[in-house]
Amino acid sequence: MKFRKKPVVIDAIQWTGTNLFDVITFTDGAPDIRSMHAGEKRDEYCKLVDSDGLKIFTLEGKMNASVGDWIIKGVSGEFYPCKPDIFALKIGRASCRERV
Repeated sequence: MKFRKKPVVIDAIQWTGTNLFDVITFTDGAPDIRSMHAGEKRDEYCKLVDSDGLKIFTLEGKMNASVGDWIIKGVSGEFYPCKPDIFALKIGRASCRERV
């Protein structure tokens, strides 16, 4: 049997290695940095990502995201990393550069 996937609009952000706070905002919502405690935790998290890499919490568990990977929000609100070449295949190479 053959099936056709229904086209959907997806939300995604590319991990550049320098846009950690954009990725945090995309996956968790805007961080609250008004308190001293939140600011300290933010700095600790930056150091952790620098040493251990970016981890994305998926339905299947923690997954590493490499620089260049796309972080995709799934249809149920879950997040997962996707390699750039797979991302390009899924949405079409021309569409990679386009935003909706």
